[in-house]
Amino acid sequence: MSEPGALEVGSRYDLRVRRSPDAPETAGFEGQESHVGWLHSYETGSTVDGPGIRITLFMSGCLLRCQYCHNPDTWHLKDGHRVELAQAIRRLGDFAPMLRAMGGGLTISGGEPLVQVGFTRGMFAAAKRMGLHTALDTSGLLGARADDAYLANVDLVLLDIKSGDPDTYREVTGQELAPTLRFAERLAAIGKPVWVRYVLVPGLTDAPHDVEKVARFVGPMTNVEWVEVLPFHQMGEFKWKSLGLEYRLADTHPPSEGQLQAALDIFRHAGCRVR
Repeated sequence: MSEPGALEVGSRYDLRVRRSPDAPETAGFEGQESHVGWLHSYETGSTVDGPGIRITLFMSGCLLRCQYCHNPDTWHLKDGHRVELAQAIRRLGDFAPMLRAMGGGLTISGGEPLVQVGFTRGMFAAAKRMGLHTALDTSGLLGARADDAYLANVDLVLLDIKSGDPDTYREVTGQELAPTLRFAERLAAIGKPVWVRYVLVPGLTDAPHDVEKVARFVGPMTNVEWVEVLPFHQMGEFKWKSLGLEYRLADTHPPSEGQLQAALDIFRHAGCRVR
């Protein structure tokens, strides 16, 4: 078995593959074991993954196959770096005073953090003991794995709703929309603060009726503090090519200012705070 190694600071846009060939397969992995995890990388100084200045930890493992994914090298645990939970907690402790001083904290992203629910549970609990703000960046597909005790240590959920139409969602991700909506409704019921994220992809997720479905769904939810409309980009294309994967969006351009504003207006009309 691969020996645990040091956490690797880096960028979410770095290509990292086959670092733990003996790791379990992602599909069917329960993720309840908490003393070890498989990580892509972590970033320091992030200002886009929650309030303040943050450390963002990128977990390996994801069950979605989003057409616009810019990190296909996070789909498999085998591509991640095996790290002991205790070591990751110690490293977070090194940054904790700075993060507290700058009103920031820890965000766990991926991949999908809830694939490795045991490891991320331990990280969030440790972060709260350090007095840090915590954020979970998730698609919501595996939201049922996050029990009440797990969510008690999460201050903010960054919920990626890929589409409001079940057929489009399936085309975009290869999975079903319903688990994400159920998770969103559960978060609303307990009043957990949420930032909804919607990636606007011309020709794929920019149809007004699709955007409207998301807007109408989240508009009445008083726990949704922001809706963030994120324009599609091509920064991950090289990873698809390097991994020998078919990249269906090679000829897709980022949305125009007009397309972006149209989506923002739909969310505003539904009563959402949007940016």
